[in-house]
Amino acid sequence: MSEGKGYSLSGDAWRRLVHNRAALFGLVMLLFMMIACVAGPWISPYNFDEMDLMNTHQPPNATHWLGTDEIGRDLLTRTLVGGRISFAVALAATGVSLVIGVSYGGISGFVGGKTDALMMRVVDVLYALPFTLLVILLITLFERNLILLFVAIGAVEWLTMARIVRGQVMGLRHQEFIEACQVLGYSQSRILFRHLLPNVLGTVVIYVTLTIPSVMLLEAFLSFLGLGVQPPMASWGSLIKDGVGAMEDFPWLMIFPGLAMFLTLLALNFLGDGLRDALDPRRGGKS
Repeated sequence: MSEGKGYSLSGDAWRRLVHNRAALFGLVMLLFMMIACVAGPWISPYNFDEMDLMNTHQPPNATHWLGTDEIGRDLLTRTLVGGRISFAVALAATGVSLVIGVSYGGISGFVGGKTDALMMRVVDVLYALPFTLLVILLITLFERNLILLFVAIGAVEWLTMARIVRGQVMGLRHQEFIEACQVLGYSQSRILFRHLLPNVLGTVVIYVTLTIPSVMLLEAFLSFLGLGVQPPMASWGSLIKDGVGAMEDFPWLMIFPGLAMFLTLLALNFLGDGLRDALDPRRGGKS
C-alpha cells in the first residue's frame, strides 16, 4: 500500500476548492471577467467615449458586437470599461473596509473589558445610521470623484467585518499559543498583528468575497441615482441606468451590462461559498 500524499493547510484548502465545481466555475468566471475588463478596451478598435452619430442605437452586429448607444458609442467597449470602474471601486472600497474593520475588531476583541464594550457601542450606533443615505450625503457634500467614492463606501462597510474579527479574536486570545507569547514577553501589538490576526485570515478572506458583491451593488445603486461615476466615464450601474430609459425600444442597452454584472456577482458568491467550505477545517471530505 502506497503512502498517502501529505498536504499543507493551504494545499489542502486549494484541493478542496478545486474539487468544488461551483467554486471552480466562480473562480474561472471571475478571472475571465477581470481579464476581459482589463485587456478588452486595449484590444477594441473603439474608444469608450468615441461617438458615431451615423450609427446610433445599432443592435448587436458584426461591427458592434453588443450594439451602440444613443450617441453611437460601442457598447462592448463601454461595458468592459464600466467593468474596470466597478471592479476598481469594489476592490478599493473593500480594501478600506478591510483595513478599518480588521484593525478595529482585532483591537476590541484583544483588549476586552470596558474598552471593548465602548468600541462595540460605537459600532452599534453606526449600525443604526442609514448607510446608503450617509454615503449619498458624503458624495453630495464633497466633490464627486472616484477617490471619494472609494472612501465613502469603504467607510460604511467595515462594521460587520469588525464584529466578525472581534468574535474570532476573543475566541483565540486565551489559547495556549497566545499565553506562550505573553510569557515570552511579546508586546501586545506583536501578539495581535503577528499571531492573532493571521489566524483569522480564513474568515476574513471568506467575508471579503461577500463584501465585494455588496460594494458593487451599492456603487451600482449610487450610479443609478446619478451620484456615482460621472459621464463620460461609465460603470455597470450607470450603463444599466442609461439602458433602463430605453429598455422597451433598445433592450440590449440594459441587458448586456446587467448580464455582465449578474455573472460577476454570481461568480463571487459561488467562490465565497467554496472558500468557506475549503477553509473550514471541520470539513473532511469534498465540498
